[in-house]
Amino acid sequence: MLKVIPVTTARDRRAFVNLPWRLYRDDPNWVPPLKMDMRNTLSPKHNALLRLGPWCFFLALKDGEVVGRIGCGMDKRLNAAKGIDMGYITLFESIRDYEVAKALFDAAVDFLRRHGAVLVTGPQSPSNGDDYRGLLIEGFDGPPALLNSYNPPWYQEFFEKYGFEKQFDRLGFWFDLTKPMPEKLERGVAIAQRRYKFTVRPVSLKHLEREVHAIKHITDHSTPEDWPDMISPSLEEIRAEVKKLIPIVKPELVFIAEAQDGEPIGLAITLPDYNYVLRRLNGKLFPLGWLKFLLLKNKIRIGRLFALMVVESYHRKGVSAALYKYTFDAARRLGFTGGDASSIHEFNVRIYNDALGAGGKVYRRFRVYQLKI
Repeated sequence: MLKVIPVTTARDRRAFVNLPWRLYRDDPNWVPPLKMDMRNTLSPKHNALLRLGPWCFFLALKDGEVVGRIGCGMDKRLNAAKGIDMGYITLFESIRDYEVAKALFDAAVDFLRRHGAVLVTGPQSPSNGDDYRGLLIEGFDGPPALLNSYNPPWYQEFFEKYGFEKQFDRLGFWFDLTKPMPEKLERGVAIAQRRYKFTVRPVSLKHLEREVHAIKHITDHSTPEDWPDMISPSLEEIRAEVKKLIPIVKPELVFIAEAQDGEPIGLAITLPDYNYVLRRLNGKLFPLGWLKFLLLKNKIRIGRLFALMVVESYHRKGVSAALYKYTFDAARRLGFTGGDASSIHEFNVRIYNDALGAGGKVYRRFRVYQLKI
Protein backbone atom coordinates (compact mmCIF):
# COMPACT_ATOMS: atom_id res chain seq x y z
CA MET A 1 0.00 0.00 0.00
CA LEU A 2 1.36 3.43 -1.02
CA LYS A 3 0.62 6.59 0.92
CA VAL A 4 2.09 10.08 1.24
CA ILE A 5 2.26 11.86 4.60
CA PRO A 6 3.45 15.34 5.62
CA VAL A 7 6.62 15.56 7.69
CA THR A 8 5.45 16.59 11.15
CA THR A 9 7.55 14.78 13.76
CA ALA A 10 11.24 14.45 14.62
CA ARG A 11 11.02 10.84 13.45
CA ASP A 12 9.63 11.98 10.08
CA ARG A 13 12.45 14.51 9.72
CA ARG A 14 15.07 11.85 10.42
CA ALA A 15 13.48 9.60 7.79
CA PHE A 16 13.45 12.48 5.28
CA VAL A 17 17.12 13.25 5.89
CA ASN A 18 18.26 9.60 5.94
CA LEU A 19 16.48 8.34 2.80
CA PRO A 20 19.29 9.14 0.30
CA TRP A 21 21.71 6.89 2.21
CA ARG A 22 19.54 3.95 1.21
CA LEU A 23 18.78 5.11 -2.33
CA TYR A 24 22.42 5.85 -3.24
CA ARG A 25 24.26 3.23 -1.22
CA ASP A 26 25.53 1.50 -4.39
CA ASP A 27 26.32 4.69 -6.31
CA PRO A 28 30.05 5.53 -6.08
CA ASN A 29 29.49 9.09 -7.33
CA TRP A 30 27.00 10.20 -4.69
CA VAL A 31 28.33 12.61 -2.06
CA PRO A 32 26.54 12.41 1.32
CA PRO A 33 25.47 15.83 2.60
CA LEU A 34 26.02 16.77 6.22
CA LYS A 35 22.96 15.55 8.10
CA MET A 36 23.14 18.54 10.42
CA ASP A 37 22.89 20.92 7.46
CA MET A 38 19.94 19.01 6.00
CA ARG A 39 18.10 19.03 9.32
CA ASN A 40 18.59 22.81 9.49
CA THR A 41 17.23 23.12 5.95
CA LEU A 42 13.95 21.62 7.14
CA SER A 43 13.59 24.20 9.92
CA PRO A 44 12.24 27.74 9.43
CA LYS A 45 14.39 28.76 12.39
CA HIS A 46 17.52 28.09 10.32
CA ASN A 47 16.16 28.40 6.76
CA ALA A 48 15.02 31.90 5.81
CA LEU A 49 13.23 30.68 2.66
CA LEU A 50 10.67 28.86 4.81
CA ARG A 51 9.79 32.18 6.43
CA LEU A 52 8.81 33.70 3.07
CA GLY A 53 5.65 31.69 2.45
CA PRO A 54 3.77 28.42 3.03
CA TRP A 55 5.78 25.20 2.81
CA CYS A 56 5.53 21.48 3.43
CA PHE A 57 7.72 18.38 3.23
CA PHE A 58 6.28 14.97 2.38
CA LEU A 59 7.30 11.33 2.72
CA ALA A 60 6.08 8.47 0.54
CA LEU A 61 5.62 5.13 2.33
CA LYS A 62 5.07 1.77 0.66
CA ASP A 63 4.04 -1.06 2.95
CA GLY A 64 5.35 1.05 5.84
CA GLU A 65 8.79 1.68 4.32
CA VAL A 66 9.94 5.18 3.32
CA VAL A 67 10.45 5.12 -0.47
CA GLY A 68 10.39 8.80 -1.48
CA ARG A 69 10.35 12.41 -0.37
CA ILE A 70 9.63 15.91 -1.69
CA GLY A 71 9.49 19.49 -0.43
CA CYS A 72 7.38 22.35 -1.74
CA GLY A 73 6.62 25.95 -0.92
CA MET A 74 6.10 29.51 -2.11
CA ASP A 75 8.50 32.44 -2.00
CA LYS A 76 6.11 35.37 -1.67
CA ARG A 77 8.91 37.93 -1.92
CA LEU A 78 9.96 36.51 -5.29
CA ASN A 79 6.33 36.22 -6.41
CA ALA A 80 5.63 39.86 -5.56
CA ALA A 81 8.66 40.94 -7.59
CA LYS A 82 7.70 38.78 -10.58
CA GLY A 83 3.96 39.34 -10.38
CA ILE A 84 3.03 35.66 -10.42
CA ASP A 85 1.65 33.08 -7.99
CA MET A 86 4.43 30.53 -8.31
CA GLY A 87 5.34 27.55 -6.16
CA TYR A 88 8.47 25.45 -6.07
CA ILE A 89 9.38 21.83 -5.45
CA THR A 90 12.67 20.70 -3.97
CA LEU A 91 14.63 17.76 -2.50
CA PHE A 92 12.78 15.18 -4.58
CA GLU A 93 13.99 11.60 -4.17
CA SER A 94 12.30 8.33 -5.06
CA ILE A 95 12.89 4.65 -5.63
CA ARG A 96 12.70 3.59 -9.29
CA ASP A 97 8.91 3.44 -9.32
CA TYR A 98 6.90 6.07 -11.19
CA GLU A 99 3.82 5.51 -9.00
CA VAL A 100 5.85 6.70 -6.01
CA ALA A 101 7.06 9.76 -7.90
CA LYS A 102 3.52 10.53 -9.10
CA ALA A 103 2.12 10.32 -5.58
CA LEU A 104 4.78 12.74 -4.33
CA PHE A 105 4.18 15.18 -7.20
CA ASP A 106 0.42 14.97 -6.56
CA ALA A 107 0.89 15.84 -2.89
CA ALA A 108 3.17 18.80 -3.63
CA VAL A 109 1.00 20.16 -6.47
CA ASP A 110 -2.17 19.84 -4.37
CA PHE A 111 -0.53 21.73 -1.49
CA LEU A 112 0.64 24.52 -3.77
CA ARG A 113 -2.68 24.77 -5.59
CA ARG A 114 -4.51 25.11 -2.26
CA HIS A 115 -2.21 28.01 -1.40
CA GLY A 116 -2.93 29.83 -4.64
CA ALA A 117 -0.11 28.76 -6.95
CA VAL A 118 -0.82 28.59 -10.68
CA LEU A 119 2.69 27.55 -11.71
CA VAL A 120 5.18 25.11 -10.17
CA THR A 121 8.93 25.23 -10.86
CA GLY A 122 11.75 22.98 -9.81
CA PRO A 123 13.75 21.39 -8.59
CA GLN A 124 14.69 24.62 -6.83
CA SER A 125 17.11 25.21 -3.98
CA PRO A 126 15.55 24.36 -0.59
CA SER A 127 17.33 27.35 0.97
CA ASN A 128 17.20 29.92 -1.85
CA GLY A 129 20.86 29.23 -2.50
CA ASP A 130 22.69 27.38 -5.26
CA ASP A 131 22.27 23.90 -3.80
CA TYR A 132 20.01 21.27 -5.39
CA ARG A 133 18.89 23.74 -8.07
CA GLY A 134 17.95 21.92 -11.25
CA LEU A 135 17.77 18.24 -12.14
CA LEU A 136 20.98 16.66 -13.42
CA ILE A 137 20.23 15.43 -16.97
CA GLU A 138 23.75 15.25 -18.48
CA GLY A 139 27.08 14.45 -16.83
CA PHE A 140 26.61 11.34 -14.70
CA ASP A 141 30.22 10.20 -15.13
CA GLY A 142 31.65 11.50 -11.85
CA PRO A 143 30.83 12.92 -8.44
CA PRO A 144 29.11 16.30 -8.29
CA ALA A 145 30.96 19.48 -7.43
CA LEU A 146 30.16 21.27 -4.19
CA LEU A 147 26.50 22.45 -4.04
CA ASN A 148 25.63 20.83 -7.37
CA SER A 149 22.63 18.57 -7.87
CA TYR A 150 23.06 14.84 -8.27
CA ASN A 151 20.34 12.30 -9.06
CA PRO A 152 19.72 9.12 -11.06
CA PRO A 153 19.10 9.50 -14.82
CA TRP A 154 15.53 8.18 -14.54
CA TYR A 155 14.33 11.19 -12.54
CA GLN A 156 14.08 13.05 -15.86
CA GLU A 157 11.59 10.45 -17.09
CA PHE A 158 9.54 10.83 -13.88
CA PHE A 159 9.28 14.63 -14.25
CA GLU A 160 8.40 14.60 -17.93
CA LYS A 161 5.92 11.73 -17.67
CA TYR A 162 4.05 13.72 -15.00
CA GLY A 163 3.79 16.70 -17.36
CA PHE A 164 6.65 18.96 -16.27
CA GLU A 165 8.16 20.88 -19.18
CA LYS A 166 11.57 22.44 -19.53
CA GLN A 167 11.73 26.00 -18.23
CA PHE A 168 15.48 26.42 -18.81
CA ASP A 169 18.79 24.61 -18.36
CA ARG A 170 21.75 25.58 -16.19
CA LEU A 171 25.19 24.61 -17.44
CA GLY A 172 28.22 23.36 -15.56
CA PHE A 173 31.65 24.29 -16.95
CA TRP A 174 34.96 22.55 -16.32
CA PHE A 175 38.31 24.37 -16.33
CA ASP A 176 41.57 22.45 -16.63
CA LEU A 177 44.10 24.48 -14.64
CA THR A 178 47.01 22.27 -15.69
CA LYS A 179 46.84 23.93 -19.11
CA PRO A 180 48.13 27.45 -19.77
CA MET A 181 45.66 30.29 -19.61
CA PRO A 182 44.47 31.33 -23.09
CA GLU A 183 46.83 34.05 -24.40
CA LYS A 184 43.83 35.99 -25.70
CA LEU A 185 42.46 36.15 -22.16
CA GLU A 186 45.76 37.38 -20.71
CA ARG A 187 46.15 40.11 -23.33
CA GLY A 188 42.50 41.12 -23.23
CA VAL A 189 42.48 41.60 -19.46
CA ALA A 190 45.60 43.79 -19.53
CA ILE A 191 44.09 45.96 -22.29
CA ALA A 192 40.69 46.19 -20.55
CA GLN A 193 42.17 47.24 -17.21
CA ARG A 194 44.20 50.01 -18.87
CA ARG A 195 41.31 51.21 -21.00
CA TYR A 196 38.52 51.12 -18.41
CA LYS A 197 40.73 51.76 -15.38
CA PHE A 198 39.34 49.10 -13.06
CA THR A 199 41.22 47.00 -10.52
CA VAL A 200 40.68 43.56 -9.01
CA ARG A 201 41.49 42.75 -5.38
CA PRO A 202 40.92 39.87 -2.97
CA VAL A 203 38.21 40.26 -0.36
CA SER A 204 39.22 41.51 3.10
CA LEU A 205 37.73 39.71 6.10
CA LYS A 206 39.05 42.53 8.31
CA HIS A 207 36.57 44.91 6.67
CA LEU A 208 33.61 42.54 6.49
CA GLU A 209 30.79 45.10 6.65
CA ARG A 210 32.37 47.07 3.82
CA GLU A 211 32.58 43.92 1.74
CA VAL A 212 28.96 42.97 2.51
CA HIS A 213 27.80 46.36 1.21
CA ALA A 214 30.01 45.96 -1.87
CA ILE A 215 28.43 42.57 -2.59
CA LYS A 216 24.96 44.06 -2.13
CA HIS A 217 25.75 46.84 -4.62
CA ILE A 218 27.04 44.34 -7.18
CA THR A 219 24.09 41.96 -6.85
CA ASP A 220 21.60 44.83 -7.06
CA HIS A 221 23.11 46.07 -10.32
CA SER A 222 23.89 42.73 -11.97
CA THR A 223 20.74 40.60 -11.48
CA PRO A 224 18.57 40.97 -14.61
CA GLU A 225 14.94 41.79 -13.86
CA ASP A 226 13.67 39.32 -16.46
CA TRP A 227 15.25 36.23 -14.84
CA PRO A 228 12.33 34.01 -13.83
CA ASP A 229 13.80 32.50 -10.66
CA MET A 230 16.02 35.15 -9.09
CA ILE A 231 15.88 38.58 -7.53
CA SER A 232 18.62 40.49 -5.77
CA PRO A 233 18.99 39.31 -2.16
CA SER A 234 18.41 41.61 0.78
CA LEU A 235 21.27 42.94 2.90
CA GLU A 236 20.14 40.57 5.66
CA GLU A 237 20.30 37.58 3.31
CA ILE A 238 23.78 38.57 2.13
CA ARG A 239 25.01 38.90 5.72
CA ALA A 240 23.57 35.47 6.53
CA GLU A 241 25.23 33.89 3.48
CA VAL A 242 28.58 35.54 4.27
CA LYS A 243 28.35 34.28 7.85
CA LYS A 244 27.87 30.72 6.55
CA LEU A 245 30.82 31.01 4.17
CA ILE A 246 33.40 32.51 6.52
CA PRO A 247 34.40 29.18 8.17
CA ILE A 248 35.09 27.52 4.81
CA VAL A 249 36.14 30.36 2.50
CA LYS A 250 39.69 31.06 1.35
CA PRO A 251 39.81 34.89 1.06
CA GLU A 252 42.50 34.66 -1.63
CA LEU A 253 39.88 32.99 -3.89
CA VAL A 254 37.24 35.73 -3.53
CA PHE A 255 37.72 38.82 -5.70
CA ILE A 256 36.01 42.19 -6.03
CA ALA A 257 36.52 44.40 -9.08
CA GLU A 258 36.37 48.14 -8.53
CA ALA A 259 36.08 51.11 -10.87
CA GLN A 260 38.54 53.99 -10.70
CA ASP A 261 36.19 55.87 -8.35
CA GLY A 262 35.95 52.89 -5.99
CA GLU A 263 32.53 51.63 -7.11
CA PRO A 264 32.30 47.82 -6.72
CA ILE A 265 31.59 46.50 -10.22
CA GLY A 266 32.29 42.75 -10.13
CA LEU A 267 32.47 39.76 -7.84
CA ALA A 268 33.86 36.22 -8.10
CA ILE A 269 33.52 33.71 -5.27
CA THR A 270 35.37 30.41 -5.41
CA LEU A 271 35.56 27.74 -2.72
CA PRO A 272 37.65 24.62 -2.49
CA ASP A 273 35.47 21.72 -3.61
CA TYR A 274 34.75 20.36 -0.16
CA ASN A 275 32.88 17.40 -1.67
CA TYR A 276 36.33 15.76 -1.72
CA VAL A 277 36.11 15.76 2.08
CA LEU A 278 32.35 15.25 2.45
CA ARG A 279 32.55 11.96 0.56
CA ARG A 280 34.64 10.62 3.45
CA LEU A 281 32.51 11.94 6.33
CA ASN A 282 29.30 10.01 5.57
CA GLY A 283 27.17 12.93 6.69
CA LYS A 284 28.63 13.28 10.19
CA LEU A 285 31.01 15.78 11.76
CA PHE A 286 31.03 14.04 15.14
CA PRO A 287 32.79 12.34 16.73
CA LEU A 288 35.61 11.99 14.14
CA GLY A 289 34.29 14.01 11.20
CA TRP A 290 35.96 17.26 12.28
CA LEU A 291 39.32 15.50 12.54
CA LYS A 292 38.92 14.04 9.04
CA PHE A 293 37.92 17.45 7.75
CA LEU A 294 41.01 19.12 9.20
CA LEU A 295 43.28 16.37 7.87
CA LEU A 296 41.84 16.35 4.36
CA LYS A 297 40.87 19.95 3.57
CA ASN A 298 44.39 20.95 2.50
CA LYS A 299 44.51 18.06 0.04
CA ILE A 300 41.69 19.51 -2.08
CA ARG A 301 42.91 20.30 -5.59
CA ILE A 302 39.60 21.28 -7.22
CA GLY A 303 37.87 24.65 -6.98
CA ARG A 304 34.19 25.49 -7.23
CA LEU A 305 33.40 28.89 -8.74
CA PHE A 306 29.81 29.46 -7.69
CA ALA A 307 29.32 33.18 -8.23
CA LEU A 308 30.58 35.58 -10.87
CA MET A 309 28.71 38.86 -11.34
CA VAL A 310 29.39 42.11 -13.13
CA VAL A 311 27.27 45.28 -12.87
CA GLU A 312 25.43 46.06 -16.09
CA SER A 313 27.30 49.29 -16.85
CA TYR A 314 30.56 47.32 -17.05
CA HIS A 315 29.38 44.54 -19.33
CA ARG A 316 31.64 43.94 -22.34
CA LYS A 317 34.52 45.78 -20.70
CA GLY A 318 36.65 42.81 -19.72
CA VAL A 319 35.63 42.68 -16.04
CA SER A 320 34.35 39.11 -16.23
CA ALA A 321 37.53 37.97 -18.00
CA ALA A 322 39.65 39.72 -15.36
CA LEU A 323 37.78 37.95 -12.56
CA TYR A 324 38.44 34.61 -14.26
CA LYS A 325 42.14 35.44 -14.71
CA TYR A 326 42.71 36.54 -11.11
CA THR A 327 40.81 33.52 -9.81
CA PHE A 328 42.79 31.10 -11.97
CA ASP A 329 46.10 32.66 -10.96
CA ALA A 330 45.22 32.36 -7.27
CA ALA A 331 43.94 28.81 -7.66
CA ARG A 332 47.14 27.71 -9.37
CA ARG A 333 49.22 29.25 -6.58
CA LEU A 334 47.22 27.13 -4.13
CA GLY A 335 48.01 23.99 -6.14
CA PHE A 336 44.58 23.52 -7.72
CA THR A 337 44.51 21.47 -10.91
CA GLY A 338 40.93 22.09 -12.05
CA GLY A 339 37.70 23.82 -11.29
CA ASP A 340 33.94 23.67 -11.74
CA ALA A 341 31.85 26.73 -12.59
CA SER A 342 28.18 25.96 -12.06
CA SER A 343 25.66 26.81 -12.90
CA ILE A 344 25.27 29.31 -15.72
CA HIS A 345 21.78 29.89 -17.10
CA GLU A 346 21.70 28.88 -20.76
CA PHE A 347 19.98 32.17 -21.66
CA ASN A 348 22.78 34.18 -19.98
CA VAL A 349 24.66 34.34 -23.27
CA ARG A 350 27.23 36.88 -22.15
CA ILE A 351 28.42 34.88 -19.14
CA TYR A 352 28.21 31.67 -21.19
CA ASN A 353 30.54 33.14 -23.81
CA ASP A 354 32.85 34.54 -21.12
CA ALA A 355 33.21 31.06 -19.63
CA LEU A 356 34.07 29.61 -23.05
CA GLY A 357 36.55 32.42 -23.65
CA ALA A 358 38.26 31.64 -20.35
CA GLY A 359 38.85 28.06 -21.49
CA GLY A 360 35.79 26.39 -19.95
CA LYS A 361 34.02 23.37 -21.43
CA VAL A 362 30.38 22.44 -20.77
CA TYR A 363 30.38 19.10 -18.98
CA ARG A 364 27.11 19.04 -17.02
CA ARG A 365 23.55 20.17 -17.59
CA PHE A 366 20.89 20.83 -14.95
CA ARG A 367 17.24 21.33 -15.93
CA VAL A 368 14.65 23.45 -14.15
CA TYR A 369 11.11 22.38 -15.02
CA GLN A 370 7.75 24.11 -14.86
CA LEU A 371 4.17 22.89 -14.64
CA LYS A 372 1.01 24.94 -15.01
CA ILE A 373 -1.64 23.91 -12.49
